[in-house]
Amino acid sequence: MSAVALPSEMKAAVLTADAPELEILRIPVPRPRAGEALVKVGSCGVCHTDLHVIKGEVGFPRPAVLGHEISGSVVALGDGGEEAGGLRVGDEVVGAFIMPCTACASCAKGRDDLCENFFAQNRLRGTLYDGESRLSMPDGSFLAMYSMGGLAEYAVVPLAGLTALAPGLEADSAAILGCAAFTAYGAVHRAGRVGPGDAVAVVAVGGVGSGVVQLARAAGADPVIAVDVADDKLAAARRMGATHTVNSRTTDARAAVREICGGVDVAFEALGHPGTFTQAVELLGDGGRMVAIGIAAGRAKAEIEITPLVRRGYTVTGSFGARTREDLPAVVEAAARGGFDAAGLVTRRYSLDEADEAYRALARGEITGRAVVVMD
Repeated sequence: MSAVALPSEMKAAVLTADAPELEILRIPVPRPRAGEALVKVGSCGVCHTDLHVIKGEVGFPRPAVLGHEISGSVVALGDGGEEAGGLRVGDEVVGAFIMPCTACASCAKGRDDLCENFFAQNRLRGTLYDGESRLSMPDGSFLAMYSMGGLAEYAVVPLAGLTALAPGLEADSAAILGCAAFTAYGAVHRAGRVGPGDAVAVVAVGGVGSGVVQLARAAGADPVIAVDVADDKLAAARRMGATHTVNSRTTDARAAVREICGGVDVAFEALGHPGTFTQAVELLGDGGRMVAIGIAAGRAKAEIEITPLVRRGYTVTGSFGARTREDLPAVVEAAARGGFDAAGLVTRRYSLDEADEAYRALARGEITGRAVVVMD
C-alpha cells in the first residue's frame, strides 16, 4: 500500500445509540483495500438524507458514521491502486455518495445509480462490497459507514466513487459536488432531459433544489421557476439563476405557474414531502415530466389525480443521484466552467466538533443553500 505517514486514530462524528445526536469520538484510522483510496477529508456536506437517518426516519445500522459528499486529498491507495482509477497519492478529489461496485449487472450496463451492491451492502448493512466496514469503534467493534462515512478526518472510498478536483475550484465548497450537484445533474440531464427553451419549475430550493436551478439554467431552460415557502431561499434561487420565484405559502403556486408559462415541461420535487410531490405534478403542462428527487421520511405516500395524469400525458419518474463514473467528472467540469457555483451555494461552515449542531440547524430550517463541515 502506497501511503504517507498516518496517525493511528482520528476524530469522527458518530451516531451511537438511539438518541438522534452525533457524538465526537476518537476511532482507528481506516485502511483501504484493493480498489480503494484513503482520503484525508477536507470537508463534508450537510445533507437532509443524513438528517433522516439521524432522526430514525430512514433505517440504518448503528453505531454509524454518516456524511456522504466529501472533498479531500488521497493519502493512501490499497494494493494495486497505483495502476487503478488514474489517481495518485496527493491528488485532490471529490467523492460521490453513490460508490458503484463496478461488478453487478446494473454497473455493467452503466447504471451506477442502480448499483445492486451499493444498496444491498452499503445502504442496508453499512459495509463495503466484501461485507465488511472499514471503520470500527474504539473497542474494535463494528461501526457502519453511510457511503464513505465522511464526517471524519479520514474516509475509505472505492476508486470508482472518486474523481479529481479541477484546478481553481475551492476545496471546501467542492464537497457538495458529490451529492447536491451530483443529484441535481442526474435529475436535470438524465431523468429530466432538460434542453434549451424548456420551461422548468423546481419545488423546494434547498441545497439540491438550488443545484437543479443552476444546472437547468445552464442547460438553456427558460423560464426557471423556483417554488418554496421561505423568502430567503427564493432570493438565493434568484441569484442562482431562477427567472421567477413563487412563495407557495402566500401564493397559489399552480395559478402562478400557469400565468407565467401555462404549465412547465419539467417539474422537479427536491424535498420528499407528500404535499410538495403532489404540487410538482400540478405544475406540469401537457406532456410534462415530474422528476422526484427528495428522499421521504419513512414510508410516506403522495396522492396524484389520475385523470390529468392520463389525459395530459404526464410522466412521473424518480431520480436517485447520477451515474458516478460518467457523471461525477462531468459535474466537476460543469463547476469548473461556471455552470454550477458550489462556493455560492455554501452558506455555512461548521467544524467537526460542531457537526451535531449543523444537523440541528438543518432540522430547524435555518440553512439556506448548503452547509459543510470543515475538518481543519
